[in-house]
Amino acid sequence: MSGNYENLRVVVLRNLHNRRCWGGKHTSIENAIKGVPGHLIGDAKNALNGLIKENLVLPKPAQYGLQVSLNPPMKAEIEKILGMDKFK
Repeated sequence: MSGNYENLRVVVLRNLHNRRCWGGKHTSIENAIKGVPGHLIGDAKNALNGLIKENLVLPKPAQYGLQVSLNPPMKAEIEKILGMDKFK
């Protein structure tokens, strides 16, 4: 489960990064976990909740459902998890 959990964390962060959802720009949870196989949706939502608890992802309650975005002050840590720090 822990290897799966780490992979799902990366998928969620990469989806948000590719959509350029930083700070004020947010997207739905469904878009954040898009591309995850159906049998891992629950695990992906758990990984997203873990990222929110770690303050890497910011939740934004909205009238139409919970929205999420990446936390700009945590950019260096997020890029380290995504492996982007190796290219700098």
